[in-house]
Amino acid sequence: MRQIVLLRGINLAGRNRVSMPALRELLTGDGLQDVRTYVQSGNVVLCSDSPPEVLARECERRIASGLGMEVDVVVRTRDELAAVVERNPLGEVAVNPKRYQVSFLSSGLDADTVGRLAKLAVSSERFVAIGRELYAWHPEGVARSKLWAALAGRGLGVTATARNWSTVTTLLAMSSE
Repeated sequence: MRQIVLLRGINLAGRNRVSMPALRELLTGDGLQDVRTYVQSGNVVLCSDSPPEVLARECERRIASGLGMEVDVVVRTRDELAAVVERNPLGEVAVNPKRYQVSFLSSGLDADTVGRLAKLAVSSERFVAIGRELYAWHPEGVARSKLWAALAGRGLGVTATARNWSTVTTLLAMSSE
C-alpha cells in the first residue's frame, strides 16, 4: 500500500538536519519499499503493508536509532491524502498554494481546541477543521499569524505537521505514480 510519511520539524533553522539520501536509505528495507523523498522538509512516499499508525511509530524508531534524534511522524495512505485534496474546503479563496497550509494531525481535535484556533484567525485568514486535517489560508503569510503560530506549535495536544498546498498536491501525484 502506498503511504505518505510526514516528518515534523526537520531541516528548519539549522536544527534536526537530515539528508534525504540518508533518510531514504534508513527507511528502505524490512517491508518498506519504493522509498522516495520530496524536498528537504521530510516528505516521504513509500510502500508498506503496515497500518499508518504502526508505520509512523516504526519510522520514528528507525530515525531515533539510525540518526539519534527524536522526530514526530504522521502518516497518511494515498487514499487518505486523495480525500484531503478532494475536500479542499478553501479552494475558492486560497489563490496562492504556498500560503494555503494543511496541518496533518495524529488524531482529531476536540471542539474546544478547534474553537480556540478559529478565534485566532484574523479577518483575512480562513480556517477549517475536518477530521485529522486543519486547512488554513494565510493570505498575508505566516510570519505574524497567531493562527499559524498555534498550528505550528506543540500546544495542540496531538502530533501535527503542516505542508503547503503545492507540497500536498505533489505528494499525492507522487503517491499515484
